[in-house]
Amino acid sequence: MLNRRSFLAAVPAAALAGRAVAETATRFATRGVVLTPEDFTLADWPDRMKRAGLTTLGIHHPNSPRAVIDWIATDAGARVLEDRARLGLEVEYELHAMRELLPRDLFAREPGLFRMDERGEREPDSNCCPHSTRALDVIAENAVVIAGKLRPTTGRYFFWGDDGLPWCLCPACRGFSPSEQALLVENHVLRALKKLDPKATLAHLAYTNTLAPPRKVKPEPGVFLEYAPIRRSYDEPYERQTGPARADGLPMLDANLEVFPADTARVLEYWLDVSLFSHWKRPAVKLPWRPDVLSADAASYASRGIRHVSSFAVYIDADYAHRYGEPDFIGEYGAILKR
Repeated sequence: MLNRRSFLAAVPAAALAGRAVAETATRFATRGVVLTPEDFTLADWPDRMKRAGLTTLGIHHPNSPRAVIDWIATDAGARVLEDRARLGLEVEYELHAMRELLPRDLFAREPGLFRMDERGEREPDSNCCPHSTRALDVIAENAVVIAGKLRPTTGRYFFWGDDGLPWCLCPACRGFSPSEQALLVENHVLRALKKLDPKATLAHLAYTNTLAPPRKVKPEPGVFLEYAPIRRSYDEPYERQTGPARADGLPMLDANLEVFPADTARVLEYWLDVSLFSHWKRPAVKLPWRPDVLSADAASYASRGIRHVSSFAVYIDADYAHRYGEPDFIGEYGAILKR
């Protein structure tokens, strides 16, 4: 039994322990950046991440997993992966993969695998027909092959549909939204991935035409939300962006969190995405860095139970440093997310 002096001495320690537990519970477990192979011309990206307190490196290509597979086989790519392992950073691969999951040269022989357009004609231009069992099997088989070569250290896989492009309007698919069609594909792919990696989880990308939550299709256990509000504004905090004129409003995240669990949900943001602010054209503009916006947004996401956050940081490369000097905001970004 504690005497009065021991009891009083124990109270601050208990309070501090409780505070530490509370802070741990609200801290972002994933603090990441997503880069393309070209961005690694900026020297020592993994070391910069480590100094900034970041945890996770995402490697991205806009439409070709094969390009990433080829890159990691080069000396430059192998060096990046060696450095991230030495520093204890996680690695993931975030990819618009549909063109390689469902090769377009299959269209001549099997047009039914591909989407139907508004005229009732099959087209190989984007995505697939999610009600084609054969299309789902081909996609899943190729996803397993790619996953065997691009193995994330986190168990989180990212095989996105074509970037903002249409889904299927065939009679079977017409009543399903783009997000529901995407989820049909993701559920099928995840079942296949689990045969390769029993701990595999798979992203449902809520982005442009799939931002609205699925209602008619339920996610399989292990399909997690990846929320990417590319059409929002970065000139003020996300929480303030309301009204019908505002695209990708924060209520859309809340609607998705009614379908997907918050504790596994991932926010993929654009706070550091020089390519976005440059309208995907070079030469790159200087990043309009707003630490106040980041701080407010981080609080908004944390208050919703989000624990996994990354930002694209594309075009922050050697040319960017040459034009604008050292990107010191990487350290600020990490510090804000960490605290």
